[in-house]
Amino acid sequence: MRPRDLDDLVGQSHLRADGSPLRRLVEGDHSMSLVLWGPPGTGKTTIAGIVSRQTERRFVEVSAVSAGVKEVRAAIDAARAQLAAGGAETVLFVDEVHRFTKAQQDALLPGVENRWVTLVAATTENPFFSVISPLLSRSLLLKLESLTDADIDGVVTRALEDERGLAGAVDLDQVAREHLVRLAGGDARRALTYLEASAAAAEAVRTSTDDRPRITLEVAETAVDQAAVRYDRQGDQHYDVTSAFIKSIRGSDVDASLHWLARMVEAGEDPRFIARRLVILASEDIGMADPTALPTAVAAAQAVQLIGMPEARLNLAQAVVALASAPKSNAVYMAFEAAAADVRAGKVGSVPAHLRDAHYGGAKKLGHGETYVYPHDVKHGVAQQQYLPEPVRDAAYYRPTSHGAEAGVKDRWERIRSIVRGVRNGR
Repeated sequence: MRPRDLDDLVGQSHLRADGSPLRRLVEGDHSMSLVLWGPPGTGKTTIAGIVSRQTERRFVEVSAVSAGVKEVRAAIDAARAQLAAGGAETVLFVDEVHRFTKAQQDALLPGVENRWVTLVAATTENPFFSVISPLLSRSLLLKLESLTDADIDGVVTRALEDERGLAGAVDLDQVAREHLVRLAGGDARRALTYLEASAAAAEAVRTSTDDRPRITLEVAETAVDQAAVRYDRQGDQHYDVTSAFIKSIRGSDVDASLHWLARMVEAGEDPRFIARRLVILASEDIGMADPTALPTAVAAAQAVQLIGMPEARLNLAQAVVALASAPKSNAVYMAFEAAAADVRAGKVGSVPAHLRDAHYGGAKKLGHGETYVYPHDVKHGVAQQQYLPEPVRDAAYYRPTSHGAEAGVKDRWERIRSIVRGVRNGR
């Protein structure tokens, strides 16, 4: 079922568009090396095959998992000999190029520089971290996007009908189709594997040769050895499961938090959505009670981008455990909301004269910055001074809790505020 040309490729519309670099490369038959970066099952190997087939080049594949410098050099030498003998050019496909060491990637450079091969290197990791600069600078970097559920549904439909696939010999129930699409998680290869296994299972349980095999939800579940996750990414269940996930972390139940995380991951939820929710929660529900919560959540979000699924599920799980077990405080959230409410109510006022910009000519004549006290010039680096505009000069937005690290912040902030506001002993 591998696509034969660019028009057959599922998804990646930005790469298939008229005038796009990839289309110009294929249809113009230029010799240009590629680095393909994207999640598993999005078409990296397929694109390498299309480049080879449509430009009538010889296709040679080298796996970074098993090949070393010796195998790389041998492939390049063979391509060079082929060219010298007047034969076809070679597309050298290197899968998982990020697994190559610097020395192994260096071995690719002569072939690329001298155009002895058209290199197509595939990686699921950020090439700016995993591919050497000389190789990147000599190649066209193409980023592949995750396939949508609609894309995967199209792959399944084509496989059901196409003569290279099941050729219409099997029926697929809608609920089973949705299950297979969901479990595929944007991976076309996985979708085809599950469909093939389900078709074989449907044939095995068929009771009469007069009936066509039918893939039901039960058959699909049995075939892929996974229970159907009762979770609709577009419907109410999506919001219900997300709500349960956030509320479990807020409620400090680590086990429940991991359960809902697993429900979302197994259902094929976009890991970037999960990571964004964690970053928001770190400030909204934990805040200064554990200031490390936000960098932990941000690190998990970065890991999702850098590593990708399925490995990044562990980064998400670690962040969930850390956030769920952290002390909780919504003081930061409440403080901002209180400040914003005053602004919306029109309690803004003008900037106090001593806080205004005093760097331009004539500012001092206006009294700007005239009475400003430079905090570093006074004891403890904290000066008694009015920072708020007049309508809210006595506002107390941030009210720290005594939870976790915020207890220390509470004591310090109360002392600082008393100095800044000129208040002693609560007066």
